Order: sequence, then structure tokens, then C-alpha cells
Amino acid sequence: MKFQWFVLHVLAGQEQKVRDSVVKRLKTDEMEPYIKEVLLPMEKVVEVRNGKKTVTNRKLHPGYVYVEMALLDDNKRPMERPWYFIKDIQGVIGFVGGERPMEVTAEEIAVIKEQVTDSEDTEKPKVNFEVGETVKINDGPFLNFSGAIEEIEPEKGKLKVTVDIFGRKTPVELEYWQVEKS
Repeated sequence: MKFQWFVLHVLAGQEQKVRDSVVKRLKTDEMEPYIKEVLLPMEKVVEVRNGKKTVTNRKLHPGYVYVEMALLDDNKRPMERPWYFIKDIQGVIGFVGGERPMEVTAEEIAVIKEQVTDSEDTEKPKVNFEVGETVKINDGPFLNFSGAIEEIEPEKGKLKVTVDIFGRKTPVELEYWQVEKS
């Protein structure tokens, strides 16, 4: 049996439930010889709620779950047992590719896994910013001031914002989570 990666199309918001269900049923349904790994790629995002910095996980590909499994026989046709095991899981719409599931290359999976690993080291803002955009500061000594973004440093998660203080334009360095779009 040859193991390959396939993409499951699942109901929105049910990705984690589908992943957990597949993993949980592997042993009970004796599907371990057919399924190697189930992947739900997520990244860490930072946002500010009620003045507090919170880190949450966001799905990289909402509506999809990746499964490394032996699904196709030598004639590239789906084998019944693993096919119906996946199709019977609540929340699964089907395989991407329908009756002829499309394989995902090892290179594509490597890129996805690298994105997940990279997000573990850095916290990404929930919102993306642009130079020239006006933002409101919601934390720190310049609380409730507004200013224009002059510079963005995505690798550090910082912004340079020009704030009008006592009639003078003053550059202030802030972290992403200290501002919100106005």
C-alpha cells in the first residue's frame, strides 16, 4: 500500500471535530494500517480584547483537513474500506477531487508544515496593516491617540506610527496588538 496525502473538504467550523473524530476512530475501526497522519494546519494570531493581548489559533485553510493515507489501489481507484471510513465521519463533505481524489505532493505538505512551525515561533497579528493607514492606539502611554502608519516591521510585529501630540508630529514605535484599525 502506498501512502499519499489527500485533502478532505469538511463543513466550516467542523475541522477540529473531524480531525479528532478520525484520530479517535482509528483504533476502534481498525484503520491504523490505512491512515498515518491527520493534519489540521493552524497558526498563532494575536489580538487585543478588552485591553488584553490574547493569542488564539487560526486555521490556515478553513474547511479543509489533510490526511496521509493509503486510499488508492494499484489502478488508482479508491479502496472501499478507507474510502467509506472517511466518508462516514460526521462533518466530512468529501475528498477534494470528488470520486477521483487528488493527491497532495510531499512538497506542498512540507510547505504547509513549515508555515505551522514558523507560526509557533512568531505571533502574527489578526489584522494586516498598510503604510499610510490610520490606526487608533488602544494600549500604552498613547492610549486613544490616532496616527498614520509610517513603517511596518512584520518580522518584529512592530509599527512606526506618527501621532499628533501637542500640535507636533511624533513617531511612536508600537506592537501590532497595541493598535486597531480606525
